[in-house]
Amino acid sequence: MPPQETPPPAFAPAPASDPSPLWRTLYPGFRNERIATSGAEINLVAGGSGPPLLMLHGAPDSLITWHRIANDLARDHTVVLADLRGYGDSSKPDGGPDHSAYSKRPMALDGVEVMAALGFDRFAVVGHDRGARVARRMALDHPEKVAKLAVLDIVPEHYLYSHVTLGFVRGYWHWFSFLRAAPVPEEEVLARYTAAAAKAEGEIAREAYRHRVNPAMIHAMCEDYRASASVDLVLDHQDIAAGRKIGCPLLALWAAKGLYPRLFDDVLGIWRDEGTDVRGRALPDASHNLQESDPEGTLRELRAFLAE
Repeated sequence: MPPQETPPPAFAPAPASDPSPLWRTLYPGFRNERIATSGAEINLVAGGSGPPLLMLHGAPDSLITWHRIANDLARDHTVVLADLRGYGDSSKPDGGPDHSAYSKRPMALDGVEVMAALGFDRFAVVGHDRGARVARRMALDHPEKVAKLAVLDIVPEHYLYSHVTLGFVRGYWHWFSFLRAAPVPEEEVLARYTAAAAKAEGEIAREAYRHRVNPAMIHAMCEDYRASASVDLVLDHQDIAAGRKIGCPLLALWAAKGLYPRLFDDVLGIWRDEGTDVRGRALPDASHNLQESDPEGTLRELRAFLAE
């Protein structure tokens, strides 16, 4: 009898999963909560005291990415670290035929509803990578909620998609690969993450790959990118046509060793077109994950900005 083939993974929606105990070690004194929003169940940890601060991670990460700076920020702030819908231990709803469940608009609403459930009507937001895109949309859609906004190592997606160069395609090839119809990119990513997980060393790396080697998360991540190149662009063009700007103080930080300074001569100028009160700089010692590659520099900039 010939051996049976292993069935392909089911790239399907998934409920929220129970977090591993590692968060207790990474964030001592924080508490874990699960909050149902209009379209998802969001996993978070929260701790500290003072003005509220929501922190949103990038792809394919989870709330553990903040472990090198969140405890310091919690000395002066009530810090809320949330897993974006589709990522980490939050639920992974179906994207829908137009991928709109992973538009930054409902993902931003998740954050607003989470903070409301915790008793915070107005708060600062720090976002990295995909989380920064969610945070940017939050500041546009809910200006009464976002007191300050810090975005880490991104340029607005509408700008990127309207300034496509060979350098951008080579540097961010996955932005285009993930747009292909499921399940081809999902299967490729799963194979790549599975191979990398086998080499992961240390508790934090293993926890990161626990989240990544997850068909539902991988599909949600691809849906996130598919929404960015479709429904999110429609929203951005509507804002541009209406002259809508981010009104709260905005801090943009990016990696001097990253892609954006190689592609664009004036990263800060791009952001100044987005808001009315914008400042920012490149961190010379950082790569894309600023909060991990240069936690001291990132923390210094964030603390100064939040204290203003």
